[in-house]
Amino acid sequence: MANAVIFSYNPQTLADSVGFIEVLRKQGFNVDKVIGVTSEFQDISELKKLGLSKIFIYNSNSSDDQIAVALKNIYQEFSPALFISSSSKLNNSILSYLAGLLKLPMLTEVIDVKEVSSNSLSLIRSVLAGRANSFETVKIPSIITVAPKKFMPSGTQASQSVEISKLSLQESKVRVINVEPKKREGVKIEDAEIIVGVGRGFKAREDLKLAFDLAYLLKGEVGCSRPIAADLKWLPEDRWIGISMKKIRPKLYVAVGISGAPQHMSAVDAKVIVAINKDKNAPIFNYADYGVIADLYQFLPVLINKLKK
Repeated sequence: MANAVIFSYNPQTLADSVGFIEVLRKQGFNVDKVIGVTSEFQDISELKKLGLSKIFIYNSNSSDDQIAVALKNIYQEFSPALFISSSSKLNNSILSYLAGLLKLPMLTEVIDVKEVSSNSLSLIRSVLAGRANSFETVKIPSIITVAPKKFMPSGTQASQSVEISKLSLQESKVRVINVEPKKREGVKIEDAEIIVGVGRGFKAREDLKLAFDLAYLLKGEVGCSRPIAADLKWLPEDRWIGISMKKIRPKLYVAVGISGAPQHMSAVDAKVIVAINKDKNAPIFNYADYGVIADLYQFLPVLINKLKK
């Protein structure tokens, strides 16, 4: 049986890797011990539900090269068949560093498992900003990052006692001169169950109040497409939904004035999508479960008034 190491800078996304391992096990790939590596955390109760054999923690201020070298040492100690992580800019950066150190193959944005064997995995990756899927086979050992929230654990592998140790870090070759944190609203739209998405169909910044009013009534959050955050800067990047930004998995996604570009929709994995757009030929309707062909300035006030009643 093989060991696996799951890694994430954010402890909350370790669950993505555990869910992926559950899929591997169901298809006959035997995984024995699962070792977790993550940054420091306050509450271990959720991590206990993941069935980990051991957890290594490190200071969140540690540099990429320190963490990658430490992961190399873990590889040498436990000989894992797989390093698995939830795909993100930071996780991918650290693991690509590790791949270079160990000369191991690395696949990113894995969305499904096609076939497994004792020495290889056949996987499906999301590529070209979500516009296509790539079917690839990778030899073991290897490094894999999975699409966020694509694999959710059942919670049946719970472990009551988990050994927690400090990750041994060497001195970094990188010297941090200054850190200037970005201004953030504190919104985590990736955790929201209901999201109202806004796009270029809105003509002015102040008109976004319609979307916020709708989201409030639905007890949801407001997200946006790239032009709203990157070009017009009407909303902060915390609300930007896209393949390289926030990936969402809500129960309901209401897309208002959004055309439906692949870079945006590839980051949307909603149970139900409702599209509101005056252009009947907008690509968003190809993704929608329900479509409303209407001017948002006429339709939203009516909908909001109905919900208020």
